[in-house]
Amino acid sequence: MTGRGRVRGNDYRVLAPEEHFTPRLTVSVVIPAYGGQDKLDLVLAALARQTYPAGLTEIIVVDNGSSPPLRLPAGTAARLVVCERPGRASARNAGLALATGDVVHWLDSDVVLTPGAVEAHMRWHHAAPYLVVTGYLRFTGAPLPAVLPDDLEAAFEPAEPHAWIVDLVERTDGLTDNPQRPFSLHVGGATSVSARLIEAAGPMDEDLILGQDTELGYRLAQAGAVFVPEPAARAYHLGPTMRMRDKQPIDRVSHAFVADRIPAYRWLRGHPGRQWKVPYVTVVVDGTRGYDDVRASVDAVLAGTVPDVSVLLTGPWSALDRDRRAPLQDPDLEPVLVHGHYLHEGRVRLAEKAEVDPAVPFVLHLPAGWAPAEDTLARLLDLARDDGLGLVNVLLHESADGVVAARLERTSAFARARIVAAPGEDLDDVVDEVSGVAWVEGETYGFTTEPAAPQGRRGAYRAREEAQAEAARLAKEVERLRGQVTKWREEAGRWRKSTVELRREVGTLRRQLTAVTRAQQGLRTLVSTTMRRALRKRLRG
Repeated sequence: MTGRGRVRGNDYRVLAPEEHFTPRLTVSVVIPAYGGQDKLDLVLAALARQTYPAGLTEIIVVDNGSSPPLRLPAGTAARLVVCERPGRASARNAGLALATGDVVHWLDSDVVLTPGAVEAHMRWHHAAPYLVVTGYLRFTGAPLPAVLPDDLEAAFEPAEPHAWIVDLVERTDGLTDNPQRPFSLHVGGATSVSARLIEAAGPMDEDLILGQDTELGYRLAQAGAVFVPEPAARAYHLGPTMRMRDKQPIDRVSHAFVADRIPAYRWLRGHPGRQWKVPYVTVVVDGTRGYDDVRASVDAVLAGTVPDVSVLLTGPWSALDRDRRAPLQDPDLEPVLVHGHYLHEGRVRLAEKAEVDPAVPFVLHLPAGWAPAEDTLARLLDLARDDGLGLVNVLLHESADGVVAARLERTSAFARARIVAAPGEDLDDVVDEVSGVAWVEGETYGFTTEPAAPQGRRGAYRAREEAQAEAARLAKEVERLRGQVTKWREEAGRWRKSTVELRREVGTLRRQLTAVTRAQQGLRTLVSTTMRRALRKRLRG
């Protein structure tokens, strides 16, 4: 699939599905149900009115242990199966196991579709085989009718929108500006998924108590899915959902389990030392490249600022036969040392091949002997995440013999690229189209062949304590200096006040001096005048 079929990130607008298309794909509508026969009857009646061809549609209702058992209304084309294991995920998986459609449409047993809803979903699936399409639900509190009315809007309005989905769509321009977690759109109430994607991602996780929809949505994203909100696929939810009634306690239960499985929920993984079922990044190192080189790389990764990491060491571990009589002459000594050194390290897995859990968001392929600095991995992940890159190539060394490079791969970008790549097409080029590729200098990001000894948690603790003590000392010094500054300001204020008063006194003295001077001048004038008059009288006499 080339050209307009290649979506970059989650900007599905390039697909531009045709308004009038020829239906050819089959769809399996899977409805898990537990009780609620009256609602189920309305749901099936609404499916019978769909504009998408009935010959391309199969409907599977899964009775999840209802008492009395559910029944199908007369005339329906649906199949009814029973799943005794409780839980919506189990029921959906039971229906999924029987589904034969090109597309699987999850539908809750209390969601009534408007007549064109399935067609609106399928229009997108005819445009690309890697889509997850979610319709718009409205939650109605209207009394349940005995028979599905012709005018659904008149019967079920006023109704409330699915507020958080509307908010997500609006603040991300319809999910086209590449939000970090578009998989949140995957809700089981009214979502359709390419069957190829489900085959790649796997069924719902039945070990989860809640949050199964979101967790599967995450794995679908890892498998290369593009998530599309479709406002024309409208439906009415008969009554509020459990989440709407008890959001906080439901989130509490859900988060306790999905934190292990969805690395994208970074806020749930704040603990600095915990390990998780699905790590955020896996670093792949060739374990046969010499004990010292391998250890330099692996120990540097484990000592970095990203604790949410695992290491995959590849090598012929099952074929090793240790020479216990002359270990120093053992031709397999180097891999034997690597195997023994990391066999019991919880974050290191020894495997024959570089097969990484597809749920891991990022994979770093690191040549043995090259060690990242403490914050190197975090910086590379920030670059890939912030720029939406599918591949970051790190140039470590270049010579006449070739280039040595590390590669940070985004799993979902490579999964998408594999879906759309033409036979023989270079996968990195396709990744560049659907996500983006960048080259960076290894030295700039702190890679070295002469790593410093890992500081260790105790050393880091001591360094942190020393830094905090120094910060406290400097804070006290700052307070002391601030006190002195305040004192100097007060003293300066007093000096200014004294200066003003002195200026006033000097002004007064100057005025007084001026008055005295004037008086003296007047007295001199008077004396001079009197003496001249007296002298004249004597001369006349």
